[in-house]
Amino acid sequence: MTADGTGLARGRRNLGLLDGLVQLSFTVHAALERVAERHDLSLAQVRLLGILRDRKPAMQELATYLNLDKSSITGLVTRAEARGFVQRFTTPEDRRAVNVTLTPKGREVTQVFVKQLEQELAVLIENLSDTDRRRLSKLASRIVTDDIHRRFPDGTILPRE
Repeated sequence: MTADGTGLARGRRNLGLLDGLVQLSFTVHAALERVAERHDLSLAQVRLLGILRDRKPAMQELATYLNLDKSSITGLVTRAEARGFVQRFTTPEDRRAVNVTLTPKGREVTQVFVKQLEQELAVLIENLSDTDRRRLSKLASRIVTDDIHRRFPDGTILPRE
């Protein structure tokens, strides 16, 4: 506890939950934008590549997860496909459904992006103790998971493990 009773280091103030979360989201968003710019990617493309890291969803699943309509998701996938990042395919179970997967080039770009983003975000948490980092990780995971379950109660979209 500090002399002023707040528990906050000098020069730091408690923004409150609302402003703290909003300002944190802006800070993380800015880091995402900086790394995306290095790769000439839009944030929608970043989100697409992030989703495809560990799954091969159908176009409709992508549209649902990204909250985009069919024409927007088609355009997004077409642009990523033109850059060699993704490919579309059908499955024997449903030849009408089109799924999307990362190509080797897309996987490579995604891995480089993730490493660069980790470096950007490491600066944000460098003054946190290991205990605070674990606590932040648990809380952020819980918030995201709860939100996904709230928005997709049927379980069609699940967070990464």
